[in-house]
Amino acid sequence: MSVNLKGRHLLTLKDYSKEEIIYIIDLAADLKNKKKKGIFEKNMLNKNIALIFEKPSTRTRCSFTVACIDEGAHPEYLGKDDIQLGHKESVEDTARVLGRMFDGIEFRGFSQEVVEKLAKYSGIPVWNGLTDEDHPTQVLADFLTVREHFGKLERIKFVYIGDGRNNMSNALMIGSSKVGINFVVASPKELWPEKKLVDECERFTKISGGSIIVTDNIQEAVKDADVIYTDVWCSMGEEDKSAERIKLLSPYQVNSDVMRMTGKESTIFMHCLPAIKEKEVTEEVFEGNQSVVFDEAENRMHTIKAVMVGSIRG
Repeated sequence: MSVNLKGRHLLTLKDYSKEEIIYIIDLAADLKNKKKKGIFEKNMLNKNIALIFEKPSTRTRCSFTVACIDEGAHPEYLGKDDIQLGHKESVEDTARVLGRMFDGIEFRGFSQEVVEKLAKYSGIPVWNGLTDEDHPTQVLADFLTVREHFGKLERIKFVYIGDGRNNMSNALMIGSSKVGINFVVASPKELWPEKKLVDECERFTKISGGSIIVTDNIQEAVKDADVIYTDVWCSMGEEDKSAERIKLLSPYQVNSDVMRMTGKESTIFMHCLPAIKEKEVTEEVFEGNQSVVFDEAENRMHTIKAVMVGSIRG
């Protein structure tokens, strides 16, 4: 199948086929290999990229910035105090202004509706660097990391442990259902993902051959797992729920006992970062031999570069 992503937005992986997702991962691997060899093809030479950040970031900001510069583009950082987005100026008007000055827009913020409006009105590719609902660029980095370690994605047993309703759980479920991963959410029932999303992802698995399981039994969830993944218990903006989340999620901490429950020495531990050690994951696991969190962090840059190159270069 021939894949051409020129002009495409990345708002959610729901909009992408398995072949398109694999194409981005393949392109990321190629660009990563070339960077290691000192080869820079400048696929975005003389392009200008707007980087809109309502929420602060280490990996997303640095990944987009370095990726732009590697490929010959100029990244322009626009923090929440730098532009009038959604305050003195509507999202629609901001989008139309930026669309006349830039060649692509990254948005990292709260509302999925905002990134969708930017895509609708700007007339240029828009990439979702994170919203409260979704985090597709992180999932692409995760999948590149998994494939580097196992040589495949299909039939990998991928277990997410923690808040099953947050953007990482949502995004991983969407991506996994698209590419044929056997995805498991281990979470207290109070924090299970929305049934509507689970049902939608189960429809995707009919095509990919993957599966979705949601359970509150952590021991059953992690048996034979290839990947154990977790995230912070309180997302940005939810700090007031900290005590409640700690009470609910303490039994779902990823520790050495959980890693042993998989029954596999080859199981890897993943985390999108930043991590709050001794909460969702122990220092022992985070720093242990099974942890690939910094491979994963580096791969944010390579996969983000592939997303931009794919939609600008074609």
